[in-house]
Parts: sequence; structure tokens; C-alpha cells
Amino acid sequence: MAAVTASPYPSLDELLASSPVLAAALGGLRHAAPLDSPVLLLGEPGSGRSTFARALHRASGRSGPLVEVDPGTVPPSLFESELFGYRAGAFTGAVSDHEGRVARAERGTLVLDQVEEIPLAAQPKLLRVLAERRFRPLGGEERAAAVRFVALGNESLPRRVRQGLFRSDLYYRLEVLAFRVPPLRERRGDLPALAATLLADLAARLGRTPPPIEERALGWMAEHAWPGNLRELRNVLERALVLGAGTALDPAPPAELAGARPRSLAEVEREEIVKALAHTRGHQGKAAELLGISRKALWEKRKRYGIP
Repeated sequence: MAAVTASPYPSLDELLASSPVLAAALGGLRHAAPLDSPVLLLGEPGSGRSTFARALHRASGRSGPLVEVDPGTVPPSLFESELFGYRAGAFTGAVSDHEGRVARAERGTLVLDQVEEIPLAAQPKLLRVLAERRFRPLGGEERAAAVRFVALGNESLPRRVRQGLFRSDLYYRLEVLAFRVPPLRERRGDLPALAATLLADLAARLGRTPPPIEERALGWMAEHAWPGNLRELRNVLERALVLGAGTALDPAPPAELAGARPRSLAEVEREEIVKALAHTRGHQGKAAELLGISRKALWEKRKRYGIP
């Protein structure tokens, strides 16, 4: 019997169960998962759109792969050939066949990240694929497109449609099943669970046991607006995990919060002890002299604050 391999993608049910806000906004994804209809996920960068696209693919049960393409990373003149592929001799420099992203996602899911960046010139051909389920590689024969499309867009996409920067017919074809992924500032109640999940993943990558997060850190996290969403939260945790000392994780608040909230004497004292030890390269006596305390007092404070 073949071994069962764990899916590299998150579970849709687990993601939705972790947050009442997400469940209310994205509950329909469960019903959308097994369908062939396009799905449009709108939200701010870093809000978790890609994570939900991957979870949607996992829940769909489709036998083909998940293939992603970001139009913002492909030169506009090359996007069409990257999406649909080409045959040898189709243009100068095409010395061999190139399979495009649509063909690679056969019987699977094609994720169009930053869909608002798709060049206007390529949009009619993408519209035809969505409408007729057929495409033609450059210089090749027409073929069927057995692929499910999931588009990820900024919340400004409808405005771009009104401004003529994105085709309205393509937008309406993509938004058959549209969902908004709420930003992190609208899901503050999820922060402890989200932070713990991200921290566990980061610690596993570093081969470490995830430490608990200090209550004061969870306090400022609940006040922060998180303009970078989950991406910013992950960066904060990773930086604290790599640079932190002690048994608990205590990431520093951003400058705007640090300036607005007076720091406790314990926070200041711990930071100065860490600085003194770093300055003296860990020499206990020299660090104590810099701080104006005895070696015994320094040792006791290091033990209290969990400073190695």
C-alpha cells in the first residue's frame, strides 16, 4: 500500500474554524470548492488571499496541480506567452516548445495573483478561456482548458474597472463567486491564535520549540493597525524569535505604539541589561560595572528576566 502524503496546503475547514469573522465572510468557499466556476478573492496584500486559494484547491479534490502566476512579475510583452505557452518558431528566439501556466494546471487550479496587473492586451484572450474553456498557444493548435481559475485582487479592482483600467466583462466573468478576505485589523480577536500558529511554523523551520508570547506583547498587538496584515505579523514574530533571548517571546512594539505607551521599568531594565552584555561580549563583571550594580545583582536580574 502506498504511503499517504500530507497535503502541502492548509485545510479550508481549519482556517475558517479559527475565526468567526472569516467564517462569516468566507463560509461560502466550502460550497464553492468542488465547483468549476471561477473564484475571486479580494483583499489587502498580506491578508491571506494566497493561503485561502491554496486551501480552496485542496478542498476541491481536483487531481491536477496548483499553479500560480503573478502578472506583476512578468513583463507585459511576455505575459501572454507565459500564460498560454508557445510552439517552437512562433517568434524569434522560440527555439523549443514552452508549456504555459494554463497547460501546466491541467485538471487543477490556476491562481492569478494580483489579477489587476494583467495587461489590457492579454485580457480578451483570458476572457475567452473563461467563457469557452479553450485556448491557443502562440503558433500552436487550439486545445481545451480543463482548469479552474482563482483570481486574487486588491479591493480597488472594482474602481479600476470603472476607470477603464480593467475590462468590465472579464471582471464580471471572474466575480461569479466573489469573497472578501478581511484585513487583520478587523480580526483582532484572532491574533493570539494566529500568532501561535505562525510562531509554531517559524520555530519548526528553525528546529526550535515555539516559546510562549509575553502578555504585554499580545497587548500591543491588539492595539496595532497591522497595515502589512499577516505578512507583517509573521515578520515581527520571526525577528523576535531569531534575535530574542529568554524563555518567552517579547517582540518590541512598532515605533508609533512604543511612543504612545510608556514602557515599564522592567522592560527598560531588561533591554539595558541585554545591551550591556552585548557591549561587553557577555562579560558579567564588566556588564555589571557599566550598569552600576554588583555582579550578584546582575546575575539575579538575568535569572528574573530569563536572559541567558
